[in-house]
Amino acid sequence: MKLAILSVLAGYAAAFAPAPQSTQSSVALHETKADLNALAQKLNPVVGMYDPLNLAEAEFWGYSNEATIGFLRHAEIKHSRVAMFAFVGYIAHANGIKFPWAMQMDGSPFPTETSPPQLWDAVSDSAKFQIFAVILFLEAWSEIPSDSHKHYMAGGKPGAYPDFTTGEDGIPHPVPFNFYDPFKLSSKRSAEAKERGLVVEINNGRLAMIGIMGFVAANSVEGSVPLLSGVVQHYDGQVMAPFVTNYLGQAWGLQ
Repeated sequence: MKLAILSVLAGYAAAFAPAPQSTQSSVALHETKADLNALAQKLNPVVGMYDPLNLAEAEFWGYSNEATIGFLRHAEIKHSRVAMFAFVGYIAHANGIKFPWAMQMDGSPFPTETSPPQLWDAVSDSAKFQIFAVILFLEAWSEIPSDSHKHYMAGGKPGAYPDFTTGEDGIPHPVPFNFYDPFKLSSKRSAEAKERGLVVEINNGRLAMIGIMGFVAANSVEGSVPLLSGVVQHYDGQVMAPFVTNYLGQAWGLQ
């Protein structure tokens, strides 16, 4: 497992390379376009299936349509979860809510800014690199298939995150809690409750994606979101830039 993790970290982009057509017939499928139509009715019976780009019939990178649907479903659920964290985090930071202890080992406190983009700029680059390293590990771990966790493009369940495996075949130190369902609360729920929870999660995630992008737009372009005019502070920096210093651009003389 350690070698598998290192391989994924070294060549992460290879996970999306086109698969040979001959392997498609051996893949156990999980969802089809008919399943998307059924799910759409549960999510919003008024709108129903909304697919203006016809992605539900696409075949990305030479994979089958069903594998592509698995990719799209997983991507939406993942982005929904990140957006919900971002939306709540934005509101917390905009209201000056922060942990009472020091942010870094040298005693540096959390920034006092209440504009989330400015607050992010105030975080040291070393701290940002640590955050990105954790994200990279979590992404890599989720892409590794196993006997108990099928890949979402090969019959696995979209949105499912594998448990942390420890020992010789996994993480070399104890991990007391899993990333998903650390307190085993979901395992005690009925199938009906889990199905309803997924519908609620997707609907809330879609709203959160709209919400966080609304905040970002209002930060960058005054008046772009009339309801947030005078509420969200204006930001003059590059709202999508992870670092204040353009490390990649420096090689070409860009700042």
